[in-house]
Formats: sequence, structure tokens, C-alpha cells
Amino acid sequence: MGLGGPQAWLLGLPTAVVYGSLALFISILHNVFLLYYVDTFVSVYRISKAAFWVGETVFLLWNSFNDPLFGWLSDRQFLSSQPCLCGEELLVSGKEAGSVTLGQYLWQLAHHRNFLWFVGMDLVQVFHCHFNSNFFPLFLEHLLSDHISLSTGSFLLGISYVAPHLNNLYFLPLCRRWGVYTVVRGLFLLKLGLSLLMLLAGPDRPGLLCLFIASNRVFTEGTCKLLTLVVTDLVDEDLVLNHRKQAASALLFGMVALVTKPGQTFAPLLGTWLLCFYTGHDLFQQPLLTPMGSAQPWPEPPAPPSIQAPSLRQGCFYLLVLVPITCALLQLFTWSKFTLHGRRLRMVKAQRQNLSQAQTLDIKTV
Repeated sequence: MGLGGPQAWLLGLPTAVVYGSLALFISILHNVFLLYYVDTFVSVYRISKAAFWVGETVFLLWNSFNDPLFGWLSDRQFLSSQPCLCGEELLVSGKEAGSVTLGQYLWQLAHHRNFLWFVGMDLVQVFHCHFNSNFFPLFLEHLLSDHISLSTGSFLLGISYVAPHLNNLYFLPLCRRWGVYTVVRGLFLLKLGLSLLMLLAGPDRPGLLCLFIASNRVFTEGTCKLLTLVVTDLVDEDLVLNHRKQAASALLFGMVALVTKPGQTFAPLLGTWLLCFYTGHDLFQQPLLTPMGSAQPWPEPPAPPSIQAPSLRQGCFYLLVLVPITCALLQLFTWSKFTLHGRRLRMVKAQRQNLSQAQTLDIKTV
């Protein structure tokens, strides 16, 4: 029995189109959730602060451990060292000589200096990316709502998601010319410079605020996308340092996620706490509702907006500029300790190639 028209048409699509469409739809769902979930759960569903923290903790645990778990199941057979570059392997108790346990692998990572400096920097980067996503609507509402239209705000939201992908078309040639390390360091310096400029300009420059809010998110997201290239270099260095039979790429990506994905949880938790600390405005503090059928009046209303608005607006502004300044300073420090670039990176790539060729010769010999 032949397939129907739509099914036959779908099966006839190129693989690249199907994969690209799937990635597009996943990205849309992911970004919409990141942008609105804090505001939705806090303002619409009005969950308590305790419930929000419990939910974030559960998300933290699963989000951090699922990647290394599947990476370990996928790549643990690749962790043993190269057999005796002679073509035979010694077996001890049914296991390959030199097989690596989870504890030994963690010990190896703990002594992989570039891995440690990278995940420290990337943790801050993940935190900053998700901080921008979670609090973008809040910044637009309290800093720019009196100066821009709703359509302009929607345009800023849209461009902040599209522009990072377009930026990579320009960043990737720069990476090939100058190296990923130099480009990423330049983006950190740019983030620090723009934030200091905005801090000096103050919150009463709506045009500059629009530019800063959009560019801050665009360059931060662009940096996140470039860091995947650095992880692939770390995979090669891990292979060379530990003489692995094969690159354990899925496991190393999972271990990076284990350390850095908590930044996704820290962003809304720390952001709401800082906002309350600076302004006294608690996002979880909701007015009490009148019971059904009760004729009791509403509770005492809050202070007039004219008294609260300047404090809240000023607090949002300082949150907007001080978070990227702090992140940039921390990242410039940790990134300066990262040595997998230039001559060392070329040496690692050459040794990686030699190991691959030696493994190929052993397979031919067997």
C-alpha cells in the first residue's frame, strides 16, 4: 500500500531540511520558555517563593546530571589507555588493561587545568545568558515602557534571538583568522566596555538603553555559541593527556554541562534575590485576595506608584549593568588562565593526529 501524499512528501525531504526544522522548533520552544517562565509562574500562577525554589532545585539536579549520565553510558568504553600503539591487548579478569573507573576519570578531570578554568568561565557565561533571558521583559517594562512602543519592545525581543545566529556568520571567519581564544576575549572586553559606558550614562538615555539591552544579549548569546568550539579542543587535549583509545567527546561535553548548567538555575534565583535586595520589590509578594462571598474590603493598598517606581527603576538599571560588569571581570580573569590556544593548541592537534594514525596502523596490523 502506497503512502499518502503528505507522508510521501515528508519522506522525500532532504535530511538537512528535516534536521534544521527540528532544531528550529526546539529552539523556539526553548527560548520562549526561558523568556517567560519566571514571569508566568510568579505573576500568572502566583506560586510561592518556596515552591519556586523547590522547582528550580529539581530542575537543577536533572538538568545537570542527565548529560554526564548519558555521556558515561556512551563513552565509558573509550576511557582506557591506548593498547601496546604491538596490536594486542592484555585482559585482566575479563576487563581491558588500563580501563578507567568513574572515580579515576573524575580524578583525571580534576587535574586537567584547562578544563577547570574553562568550566569556571563557562558557568559565569551560562548564568549571564539565562539572566538576560529571564529578566529581559522586566528590564523592558521598568526601564523603557515609557519611551518605546509595544511593537518596538517586541522587535527588540525578536532581534535579540535572531542576531546571535547572524553574528556567528561573522565571528566564525574571525575565529579562523585570530583563533577562538582571541575572539572570545574580545567579546568579554566589549561586554565590560559597553556596561561601563551604560553605567556612566545613567538610566535616562532611552536610545542608549535600547542599544545596550539588545547588544548585551546579542553578544552574550553569540559567545555561548562559540564556546562549543573550545569544548572540542578540550576533547582533543583530554585524548592526548590521558592517551585514550578514542575521544570521549559525549562524556566531556556532559561533564562541562554538569558544572555549568547550574548557572541556568542560579540566574532566576540570584536575580530575584538581587532585585529584592536593591529595591525591596519581591516578585513573589502578591496582594491578598478577598475570600469568595465576603464583603470585606481590600487590604491596605501599597504605596503610590510615584513613590515606588523610581526606586524599582533605579534598582533594575543597576542590576542591568552591574551583573555584566561582574561577569566580564570574572571571565577575563579565568580566561587569562586558559592556555589551550596558540602554540599549545597546535601541539595538541598534532599529537591528536599522530595518535589517530598510530591507531589506524595497529588496526591494519591486526
